[in-house]
Amino acid sequence: MSYFITAERQLLLSAELAAARTQTAFAQALDRASSAFGFSHAALMNAPVSEDSMLTPLVIEGSMPVQFLRDFDRNQLLRQCSILMRVRDSVMPRSWHLLEKGAAHDVDLPRELRTLFTNHNCPMGVVIPINSSDGQRLVFWFMGNRSSLGQSELNELTMIMLQGLDTYNCIKRNDGAVPHMLSARELEVVRWTAQGKTSVEIGQILSLSDHTVNAYMTNAIRKLDCVNRTQLVAKAIRLKLIS
Repeated sequence: MSYFITAERQLLLSAELAAARTQTAFAQALDRASSAFGFSHAALMNAPVSEDSMLTPLVIEGSMPVQFLRDFDRNQLLRQCSILMRVRDSVMPRSWHLLEKGAAHDVDLPRELRTLFTNHNCPMGVVIPINSSDGQRLVFWFMGNRSSLGQSELNELTMIMLQGLDTYNCIKRNDGAVPHMLSARELEVVRWTAQGKTSVEIGQILSLSDHTVNAYMTNAIRKLDCVNRTQLVAKAIRLKLIS
């Protein structure tokens, strides 16, 4: 793959992110930034906390393969993934490469996670922790099959993602009174809950495990600052997220 000259690439990708006015446009710009750096997939996600057990509900936008997320959560790998679990302790980007000697010397990845990355042809990855305007810790995660990022490329990607953060903050501010946007899956779960469905029933409808449904529910409760499902449904209706 031929790369843009660094200055031109940074300018073009930052401008495209800055021009995004919707979540869809933001996701498309993020995907193009990912491709420009030779990655296959990218995501913006909430940084996990110790109570989190599932990766899928943390993803806000991106192109992570559905099967990758399902395999990740089915094998309960989140709490074993030190790369993600440590992003709340540092704002420094971290990268790894499973096939380059010494590239992951400071990254402790369990065998199951290494196998998952390899099976999805994503031996190389980088996470960039970042804070939103309201203090929420977010993570930009890129992965694919390319050589390790040099320091200049890592710096460039981080600068572009700062623009991505500005765009995300702008979209969030313009998205009504919701303090933290719910993902499409979270909205589906809340909508079916409002119709009286149990986690097991929702899982059957959406082809998800009840554990994954509960993880979506927990994340939605946290995002909307609620204490239980009843309050969540009531607030979602009040905010016109569901009808």
